[in-house]
Amino acid sequence: DMPTNAAGSYGDNVFMRMMMAKIYCVQLISTLGYDLLFQDVDVVWYKNPLDYFHNDKALDTNFDIYFQDDGNHNLYYAPYSANTGFYYVRANDRTRYLFSSLLMAGDLVRQTRSHQVPLVALLQEHASMFGLKIKIFSRDEDDFPGGHAYHRRRDFMKNMIQGNVQPQIFHMSWTHSKIDKVKFYQQMGEWFLQDTCRVKKPNEIFRHTNETVPVFSLCCAAEPNIVCHYRDKPSKVPCKESPPIDRGARSFW
Repeated sequence: DMPTNAAGSYGDNVFMRMMMAKIYCVQLISTLGYDLLFQDVDVVWYKNPLDYFHNDKALDTNFDIYFQDDGNHNLYYAPYSANTGFYYVRANDRTRYLFSSLLMAGDLVRQTRSHQVPLVALLQEHASMFGLKIKIFSRDEDDFPGGHAYHRRRDFMKNMIQGNVQPQIFHMSWTHSKIDKVKFYQQMGEWFLQDTCRVKKPNEIFRHTNETVPVFSLCCAAEPNIVCHYRDKPSKVPCKESPPIDRGARSFW
């Protein structure tokens, strides 16, 4: 069964079950023979990334699978440091075999408490043995930024917030918890969920209203709910009166 509650911490049993679910859904679509885009929920689209991946003139199509750079270049993610929260897969025999192999590697998920570590290991194996072609978008490029950019590329984040650069998406990876992710998106002006719907099940949302009312009319805001939390992190508006999250850090603006 799918867990209905959030993981208490990275690598706990709930987290591990969710990692297996992330494998199942991708493997099923891959087996059916479709190209696919997988993403976690902490991704904001500024453009439709499918247009990018389907544009043969703008993209080198000589790859089977495309990943964001995770930002973490420790040995356990070597050599690719592929982030498994946003990736695009072209349907072919090589990718079908990759995800079938990942499904069969459930013991590695249990042992490592992660699906990213086993997948990165399999990428290396399948590239070497079966010719799998892998593209990693650099953590320093501007089309697919993630948490590494948020925390380490101050000038890029200022340009992005000011509209001087227009990435395809932004992925709030490389961040400690979903609590921090919500706070960071709130102060970036990318949070459009009404507070009355946060951490609520559907029956709780509809408890005091007609269930025929579309959920988006109850939960989605027309304008972002901008809230300052930390002065040292990227924000849509200056948050100089807020405390820093990192001790002694200077203001972002």
